[in-house]
Amino acid sequence: MSVPVPPIFRLDCKAQSYDWGKIGSASEVARFASSSPAFTVDNSKPYAELWMGTHPSGPSTVHQSNKSLESVLAAHPKLVTPYFHERLHGHLPFLFKVLSIGKALSIQAHPDKELAQKLFRDHPDIYKDPNHKPEMAIALTEFEALCGFKPLDEIAHALDQWPELWALVGDEEAKAFQEAGIKGIKEGRQALRNLFKAVMTSETGKVQTELDRLIHRLESAAASHGPFKAQSQEEVILRIHSQFPGDIGVFCFFFLNYVVLHPGQAIFLAANEPHAYLSGDCVECMAASDNVVRSGLTPKFKDVEVLTQMLTYHTMASADQILTGVLCTPTGHSLMYDPPIEEFSVILTTLGHTNERERLRGADGPSIVIVTNGRGILRSEKHHETDPEVAEVTAETGNVFFVGANTPFSVEATSEEGITIYTAFATKPNKKDHFHH
Repeated sequence: MSVPVPPIFRLDCKAQSYDWGKIGSASEVARFASSSPAFTVDNSKPYAELWMGTHPSGPSTVHQSNKSLESVLAAHPKLVTPYFHERLHGHLPFLFKVLSIGKALSIQAHPDKELAQKLFRDHPDIYKDPNHKPEMAIALTEFEALCGFKPLDEIAHALDQWPELWALVGDEEAKAFQEAGIKGIKEGRQALRNLFKAVMTSETGKVQTELDRLIHRLESAAASHGPFKAQSQEEVILRIHSQFPGDIGVFCFFFLNYVVLHPGQAIFLAANEPHAYLSGDCVECMAASDNVVRSGLTPKFKDVEVLTQMLTYHTMASADQILTGVLCTPTGHSLMYDPPIEEFSVILTTLGHTNERERLRGADGPSIVIVTNGRGILRSEKHHETDPEVAEVTAETGNVFFVGANTPFSVEATSEEGITIYTAFATKPNKKDHFHH
């Protein structure tokens, strides 16, 4: 007979060092990871991502043991429910992360399921699994990103405003785009596809010439009139170029919405939508995949042909890209971020001072909790004799916990600053209202 597993238990999670991460203890990833005794911050090293889940590229383990979370879930189906156990065999349907971004990530999009299966079949050396990867980022600090195509009239205005962009695409393509936008949405979308492809497939020498002209013009203006205002178009272009000199991705700034998120604001990135994170810290949740199609701001493989074909070319104003959570408990302490997909939702719970308490009803699938600020206690509830014994765990900044399916639990603050937790969870399709009272 197997030893019973508590319904809430602590995890040790893998910190990933990629060159775009924030350096040493300036990184939230490093700060959270150092709550595990085995982790020591190297102040010369970038810490980019903390992975929480069962993905084979960075699997979580039970705290202070070598037991993988996957092996525990595979051996105890009740922790995830038979529904998820039968489909995923010990894996979670989502991957939860913290990101600390010191310099821009690549201009990228994630394939839908059909394209992911094809890319995995044809190029398994580049595309590592057959799953789609919709994702949602919730800002922990001020967070800059490019996401989704700007409205057509804003892109038409950019052609008029930035002579280097017009010169790169050429008169014919630029005029065709401006005329098509007047005709209708379908024509505008096709013209946007043609225009974006013209930029992304431009001859390298031409890109370099126009980029040099653009940067020289902006640097001259800054030298004459003083530095550009932080987060202005000009400042962001110069900053991205300083990180990736000569990269075609700088021109994507004229096509994609630039957004600045404040803590608690979010963006959802559906399949086949272009985006790039530029700076800041966030929690991110995604379907359990590592598939990325890149086209700029990266030294890695750029699959421009696939990227320009796969994008939807939907356009949206930047303000419409930003999501806020919806109150989901009667206390007003918890906000739910509920994207239009099956794999995950996220709840942000904020308690402001000692002894404040919140109760979460528990998902009918697995959950992962990370403490991003403060200190407190997580406590499961026992309502029936058949329920597992009550689990009570101390929770401090950086700690990560697994919460079993159908486990109602409370969080209570034990420090003057209170406690903040993010809970990522999965539910069976059409059951997302279970957290609401």
